[in-house]
Amino acid sequence: MRPSPAEIVRTLVAGRLPGLVHLAHRPGPHHARHVTDPDGRVLLLVPVASHLAAALRPAAGGSDVAVVLDVLDLPPAAGAPGLGRAWVSGWAAELCGDEARRAAVDFAAVDPTGDLLDVGTRFRLYRFEVVEVRWERAGAVQRIDPGEYAEAEPDPVHPVEARLLADLAERDATQVTAYLRRQLGLTEQTPDGPPRVVRVDRYGLVVALGRPGARRRVRLAFPGPVADPDELTRLLPPLRRPASVPPPR
Repeated sequence: MRPSPAEIVRTLVAGRLPGLVHLAHRPGPHHARHVTDPDGRVLLLVPVASHLAAALRPAAGGSDVAVVLDVLDLPPAAGAPGLGRAWVSGWAAELCGDEARRAAVDFAAVDPTGDLLDVGTRFRLYRFEVVEVRWERAGAVQRIDPGEYAEAEPDPVHPVEARLLADLAERDATQVTAYLRRQLGLTEQTPDGPPRVVRVDRYGLVVALGRPGARRRVRLAFPGPVADPDELTRLLPPLRRPASVPPPR
């Protein structure tokens, strides 16, 4: 198994990566602090005194503004393949009163910034239902059904992926290499160097084969999708031993 396009987009726009907001017929793009709530709706935390706040002001007689959130994946390590780019669009409207307070709780679940305490004074919260979804990768753009997007879940491993890769890199190289070779059925001698873990998601590992920079990669699947990052210590033996402990003789 591997992440579906809808899951990848939900993961990219969840709020762990920087995003840009584009508005039709208005200057931009604008850097935006954003998250998605449990239903996949996008929340924008916007300073009152900012160009983005001015751009989000509806035209006379209107109540919302058409926006596109653009998020590009940042690979967690050198040589790791990117997940591509997500584009989600909808009609953003400012939240007030109880709606703003509930949205602030959803925002804090992803990004517990203290600026949420100033919503209504120094900051405003905007929300939009996603009505169009596109995923771009390797020069190809795929449209995704908004319903599939809403039903998908962000990958729970993504927020800690860089740390997991660093943890694996700090382990005894012989132990990690032996584990990957066993799982992939590789012989002990590989002329192009040992296999290397370059990405981790809830469904498994992406392992690079060949010299650094080579594009040959294989997926090493877990028995089932991971619901919590803590499960990885059970699935990946190299993570069970602290990096400071020497390997057994």
